[in-house]
Amino acid sequence: MNSRADSALAAGKAQLLIEALPWIKESTGKTVVVKYGGAAMTDARLRAQVMEDIILMKIIGLKPIVVHGGGNDISRICERMGLPVEFKDGFRVTPPEVMEVVKMVLIGKVNQELVSELNEHGHIAVGLNGADGHIIKAEQVSEEMGLVGKVNAIDTTLLVDLLDEDYIPVIASIAIGTDGLSYNVNADLIAGEIAAAIGAHKVIFLTDVDGLYRDFNDKSTLISRLKLFEVRDMMQTGVTKGILSKGMIPKLQACEIALAAGVSRAHILNGTIPHAMLLEVFTNQGVGTMLLPDNEDYTPDDFENYPMDKLAVKFH
Repeated sequence: MNSRADSALAAGKAQLLIEALPWIKESTGKTVVVKYGGAAMTDARLRAQVMEDIILMKIIGLKPIVVHGGGNDISRICERMGLPVEFKDGFRVTPPEVMEVVKMVLIGKVNQELVSELNEHGHIAVGLNGADGHIIKAEQVSEEMGLVGKVNAIDTTLLVDLLDEDYIPVIASIAIGTDGLSYNVNADLIAGEIAAAIGAHKVIFLTDVDGLYRDFNDKSTLISRLKLFEVRDMMQTGVTKGILSKGMIPKLQACEIALAAGVSRAHILNGTIPHAMLLEVFTNQGVGTMLLPDNEDYTPDDFENYPMDKLAVKFH
């Protein structure tokens, strides 16, 4: 590469750093909840990049909390053991024998792997599940669903203590019931509830699609910004028309929970895009869908898809 090309590349990198400065200033010292899942969790290269992003966010001065599931691993182990793999309304039917697999995989495998990868960069991550310190309290959704829970309380005491001591909490999506039983709870919903309870600055959901679309079959229709009341409209309209996928519904529900509680931003990103979190959080353009509370002002240029009745939104 010639010196002129080298100079242009260096100038581009410098410009990116300059662009990031106000975003870094806005976020320093604040808590960010990251729900980690999808292909970015199962691909070793992508997982390493996500861990690097989380470490960099911490070095810059943010306080990350990581929430994870592990559905693919759970299904694979259940199949090996001859246990049923059954879903209803997007949630895994979890009889007691499947719950044992859920705990084994999430606590004994996935959580420890993520903590280990983060701790390659220093002794900074602590593995947890909802039963630790009774962080996540839940109640049974229904007898039919087995040990599937819905969150009814978040105790942030342990999380705040860990953040104050400069650790990254890494939380498996298992909760404790008032009956003392463990419950399988959707990781998206846990991330939204934790972000709401701890007063997070942002909550980020890593998935396998670029964000929300007006029409998933037309990739030019990615929605870059969305307000809370529009999220609620989409939820109602999308569910009614059957155009919301079962995987996207809990993400939007979690965004609603977080934004309604005062979290300033929620982001839905494609975790297969290298360093998607950094691009979304620290650049002007971003790479996914950013969701805002209703009291945020924007111009038509910020959100070209407004108003709702002209969206004809379709989700994947």
